[in-house]
Amino acid sequence: MQDLLAASFLIMYCIATSSFGIGDSQSTFNVVEFGAVGDGQTDDSPAFLKAWTAFCGAAGDTPTLEIPSGKTFLLQPTTFRGPCKSTSVHVQVAGNIVAPNSTASWKDCNTKCWLCTYDVEGLSMDGSGTIDGRGSIWWSSQALYFHNCNNFQMNGITLINSPKNHITINGCNGVSVANIHIDSPENSPNTDGIDISASTHVNILDSSIKSGDDCIAVNGACSFINVTGVACGPGHGISVGSLGAGGADDRVEEVHVRNCNFTGTQNGARIKTFPGGSGYARKISFEQITLIASRNPIIIDQHYCNGQRGCQGTSGVNVSEVTYSNVQGTSADEQAITLDCSENGCFNIKMDLVKITSTVPGKQTTALCKNAHGTSSSTVPQVPCLSG
Repeated sequence: MQDLLAASFLIMYCIATSSFGIGDSQSTFNVVEFGAVGDGQTDDSPAFLKAWTAFCGAAGDTPTLEIPSGKTFLLQPTTFRGPCKSTSVHVQVAGNIVAPNSTASWKDCNTKCWLCTYDVEGLSMDGSGTIDGRGSIWWSSQALYFHNCNNFQMNGITLINSPKNHITINGCNGVSVANIHIDSPENSPNTDGIDISASTHVNILDSSIKSGDDCIAVNGACSFINVTGVACGPGHGISVGSLGAGGADDRVEEVHVRNCNFTGTQNGARIKTFPGGSGYARKISFEQITLIASRNPIIIDQHYCNGQRGCQGTSGVNVSEVTYSNVQGTSADEQAITLDCSENGCFNIKMDLVKITSTVPGKQTTALCKNAHGTSSSTVPQVPCLSG
């Protein structure tokens, strides 16, 4: 009898203690359950922040924040902060997210980003939802901003009409962005598709980017950046830089762009540095590149000023170890290759199996080459300052 009573007490104790811990063990947090309406009109920012607080504080294995399908959630500029209790967290974007539909509706006009995420380890973000920044109304703030989010993954999301950069990755180590779709008008100002700075081991894979600025921009303090299978256009190409603005010491290395297409872009494979800066851009490659009516298909511009007045001087950003291999297609401009290096020179430039012809049948393409040193083979047009 005593054994039976002891067993009954143990069962009741386990049930009671598990009931007390039910909140801590919760693994899914649906924003609707925290008060989000999802009618595209109601400000759902407070509900999202409540859901985030509970989700980020969950101790379970990979808690999930659910943004459900069939709804459109209106969000004001909102900051999601970590660190979270779990080192692996998941945000599922099945529904749509929109910015306010007028500048008068924005509660914080001075914010630098719309949806900002700080200090979250092991964040994965995926889903079939669309994030609409309504940028034609408010072209000044970055859409999605991730700072110090190590081991971050994004997959499958669509971003449209960004107010500035669609995705900014800053101070992150270990990032994978794959199968995303970015679409903003060609004339939208400063709408970089993906802007990377002070980050390392970043992989951008199998995505399409249409923007009014760089499809992808790799800025200072970046290393081991791999871009593979990206369709760019319209846009300003895939750029290393700009580097050295305002005399900055910027350093970039191990950037590799492979199997990418440029269609109707203002630039293709670009490296750009400001006069007066310092640092280096080295160990960079563009391989298996297809160009369709791209202007400036290959360009190194060490006299980049971005329209600034009084932008003069010699660039101290050293450009070296740059490889262009199997770059094929058409140029909308007669000048298909531009190597406009500073007086300090660009070194160890290598071109192999490069063939860029004109979009105009029978018209020859040309190359401009200043202060560049290296080799070329099987290259059209010929690059006069590179040895054969």
